[in-house]
Amino acid sequence: MFGFGLEKTRMITPEQALPGRATPIATADTHAITGRPLKASVPEGMQEALFGMGCFWGVERIFWQIPGVWQTMVGYAGGYTPNPTYEEVCSGKTGHNEVVRVIFNPTQISYEGLLQRFWEGHNPTQGMQQGNDRGTQYRSGIYTYSDAQKSAAEASRKVYADRLLAAGHGAVTTEVLDAPEFYFAEDYHQQYLHKNPAGYCGIGGTGVTCPIGLTA
Repeated sequence: MFGFGLEKTRMITPEQALPGRATPIATADTHAITGRPLKASVPEGMQEALFGMGCFWGVERIFWQIPGVWQTMVGYAGGYTPNPTYEEVCSGKTGHNEVVRVIFNPTQISYEGLLQRFWEGHNPTQGMQQGNDRGTQYRSGIYTYSDAQKSAAEASRKVYADRLLAAGHGAVTTEVLDAPEFYFAEDYHQQYLHKNPAGYCGIGGTGVTCPIGLTA
């Protein structure tokens, strides 16, 4: 999860991107914890969310532990190369971010509640890195599926940015964009820290509380 020792901290242009492939990369059939089909459709009444906040191994673990989250999966989004491999993403030549897609029940956990976990679970002031992980695939990003999600994400970014500045941190670098196409990561990345409990996790928060999703 270290980008093979290379620092790829500048976004490429579409013309510089690797060509990729028409065929999706093979991934797991089922979720290692829930047993549900990994590519199951979003059930009626549920919603989806998409976040990038560093190495997706640790990010996925944050979200699968939240009551009301029905399914999680890791993959790549926000770049130019169709159906990229992990090695291609780590090369910095696809433009993709490591992301976690979350399917959740909004009657149990609100989108704002997920945003709170997002902000508090990483440091969104680091640009193209998270901790010691450096590269464009480790950037902070919220990718929204509706106007309501975009409004909530942008409002939360402003509120949390003010909190971070007051605590002595730098400016927030999180991108808020319409959700791009999601490409599944390979089998071994799915629920990695469930399969490997002592595995690497490079994310960490700032210790600054996010008021989004709180009632007081």
